[in-house]
Amino acid sequence: VGMSLATTILVAQHYGAKEYDSVEKIVSNSFLLSLMIGGFFTITGLLSSDFLLGLMDTPPENYAMASSYLKINLAGFVLLYLDFLIHSILRGIGNTVVPLIFTCIGMGMNAIIDPFFIGGFGPFPSNGLNGAAYATLMSEATLVVVSILYLNKKNRMVAFNPKKLILDKRITVLLFTIGLPSVAQQALVSISTMFITAFVNAFGSAATNAFGAVGRIDMFVFLPAMSMGMAASALTGQNLGAGKPERIRDIFKWGIIMTSSMTIFISLFVVLLSKPILAMFGLGNDANVIDIGRTYLHVVGPCYVFFSIMFLSNGIINGAGHTIITMVFTFVSIWLIRVPFSWLLSKTHLGITGIWVAVSMSFIITMMVSLGYYLSGRWKKSPNVQPTGTPV
Repeated sequence: VGMSLATTILVAQHYGAKEYDSVEKIVSNSFLLSLMIGGFFTITGLLSSDFLLGLMDTPPENYAMASSYLKINLAGFVLLYLDFLIHSILRGIGNTVVPLIFTCIGMGMNAIIDPFFIGGFGPFPSNGLNGAAYATLMSEATLVVVSILYLNKKNRMVAFNPKKLILDKRITVLLFTIGLPSVAQQALVSISTMFITAFVNAFGSAATNAFGAVGRIDMFVFLPAMSMGMAASALTGQNLGAGKPERIRDIFKWGIIMTSSMTIFISLFVVLLSKPILAMFGLGNDANVIDIGRTYLHVVGPCYVFFSIMFLSNGIINGAGHTIITMVFTFVSIWLIRVPFSWLLSKTHLGITGIWVAVSMSFIITMMVSLGYYLSGRWKKSPNVQPTGTPV
């Protein structure tokens, strides 16, 4: 995901600058990098999967099943890289509808063939849990082939051409310069979640169950904001490449209006209907779990809008190529606010509610820092492309 963001930004900038030869070079370079990186992690994963399962203390009775399932999934890892990449290329040229269609096709195909591969209906043998992995692998392979055919038919500048898969030193450096901070940013979030989960686990299984449920609600609420952030990145890159940074003010204004409206509506929904929503996760019979989950939604829910605004301003900053800046914002939010204050406040009379307060604080502070940088205008000078659209 981090590396594909870099492709979206560079493609958008040079597409906006009408430097179509540069777009073609970036696309070909990205395809080769995805094949190399995806292939490396596929091989590394297959060789180390059993060792990793051992480190995770996988129960002996589940070990064989987990090992085979994991290896089948890892075998398709390079396909996952290519799928993310193709979506990022299309977003970079302003096409978000086709990636949605491809995703729906992949999910639909997976849902249809899953029962056949798992249960062994008709000519299909029964594969049990592995059948789900085989179905996913087949769906991913089919989707990647269809996506590549679409790219090749659409335009030569976004086509997959094996003869042009040559690494360009400058483009490769740019892709890693933009992509690696995004990779690090997501890693920081994932690692911090482990810490927060550990703090929550200290309050017992009821807290753990409630935190798992509200985490899934969070992801649903964040989807509109994340989508608007990706759209803002692509549009910012295109307009900076075209030498028209003044348009980004309207992108920001309308982005704020749309993402705030959607998030506020969803927030009100989850706060006012927190009990029945949590009951949907099978928690209706445990009053303690419901109470903990409701407290989380009542404390964090009103702050969802701050998080959504941050996603939009970060999207604009990322679209200008300043991904290292947003990585710093994430570090400040998580490792200077969320994690230490979660631990500290959970030791006070607030108890587990102190963790929810710390999460809300991190949302507010990250939004303020991100908005401050956006309003400063320092992001307008892209490190990757000049306002006149100088090609890479």
